Amino acid sequence: MDSLGETIRKLREEKELPLRTVAAFLDIDQAILSKIERGQRNANRKQVVKLAEFFKIKENDLLVSWLSDKLVYEVADEDVALKALQVAEEKIKYNKAKRK
Repeated sequence: MDSLGETIRKLREEKELPLRTVAAFLDIDQAILSKIERGQRNANRKQVVKLAEFFKIKENDLLVSWLSDKLVYEVADEDVALKALQVAEEKIKYNKAKRK
């Protein structure tokens, strides 16, 4: 299962694009994009949306990858991480139903 950075790198390499081209589209330094690809820096939501536009892929696919990376980063070292994520899932379902 690829991280967001790995996914971005694969997309970029499939199109044979240099870092500088994608970084210029995002209006960031290529060193920053390189760190995102290597998992040393997190992209923000706006950048993820722009990347989906750039690579002409579904925005939700990249957003799911981005959000899952954020969740893993926050809870990976917790012994009760899976249980906490299950409870969070139930809370999300409850809150969505309550808003309807």
